[in-house]
Amino acid sequence: MATSPIPTNLIFGTLGVGKTTTIQHLLKQKPDDERWAVLVNEFGEVGIDGSLLAEQGAHIREVPGGCMCCVAGLPMQIGLNRLIHEAQPDRLLIEPTGLGHPHQILQILGNEHYQDVLRLGPVITLVDPRKLDDPRFQDHELFQAQVQAADILVANKTDQCTHQQLNSFERWAADQLPAKRQYLSTRQGQLQPHWLEGRHGDALLPPPSPHHHGHSHHNHHEPEPLASLQVQPWQVRHNQGQGYFSVGWYIAPEIQFRETELLAWLRQARVERCKGLLHTSGGWCSINMADGALSVARLEQSKASRLELITHQQLDAEALDKALRALSVPN
Repeated sequence: MATSPIPTNLIFGTLGVGKTTTIQHLLKQKPDDERWAVLVNEFGEVGIDGSLLAEQGAHIREVPGGCMCCVAGLPMQIGLNRLIHEAQPDRLLIEPTGLGHPHQILQILGNEHYQDVLRLGPVITLVDPRKLDDPRFQDHELFQAQVQAADILVANKTDQCTHQQLNSFERWAADQLPAKRQYLSTRQGQLQPHWLEGRHGDALLPPPSPHHHGHSHHNHHEPEPLASLQVQPWQVRHNQGQGYFSVGWYIAPEIQFRETELLAWLRQARVERCKGLLHTSGGWCSINMADGALSVARLEQSKASRLELITHQQLDAEALDKALRALSVPN
């Protein structure tokens, strides 16, 4: 392991703001002579973000199943310790779930165990300027905490914003207390690597407070290996917490889906967030849906199909599973 502390950056943002796309873009710009690692936390149970990021050649460790700081921070610390030991990285990126509470995560990273191991750089919080007009978004305690913890605020998805929305973001960002080091704009998660340089400002971090956010997680585990999928080719998992519900699937790679019908079904799904890596009749693809907009990108292959639906409403997992099965191609 390197003797000098590892430069470490947190990338915060609410569900669907583009954290994974942002980290993918950063990994593409990684210096060839450096080893980067990513600690990924997802609210769902099937590890889609980690699978996408692994394609960029980074060392990945996943903490699925909700906020990584729950259960006294043990899921995060275990995953982080293993990642540091196995990867011995030159840089570490941490992507908490959009439902993750930043103050507790920063408290864990700042404890004495990591003081000589990590050097915490600027905390970056991604913001969708289109949502700043909604008081329910601005007034949400979790969003406020992510903004308060940030050194740098980044307006993402600017190609989908009006000039008025971008101007509103700049005025809003300039008014934030504590004052931010920078507030920047980008599209499609195109962060510049030099934005990661520097140190996290101690003055930005308020005294730790008790973390009560109503999670109801029934497990904290890593995704099951491919060997288990060979025994159980179709697995369904659930999670809930902080007013959100998720249903996720692990599906053996040989099972295919009728692509046109699958995409039509997902577009009609009444969910806040949809992510997937799926083997379809058109080949392997990644699926991403936020704010009702669905995008599809081609992949060479994946070890298994994975799909995650997240929403504020209780999901009828049995009905959803039946509908998804009906979209598979008969053997």
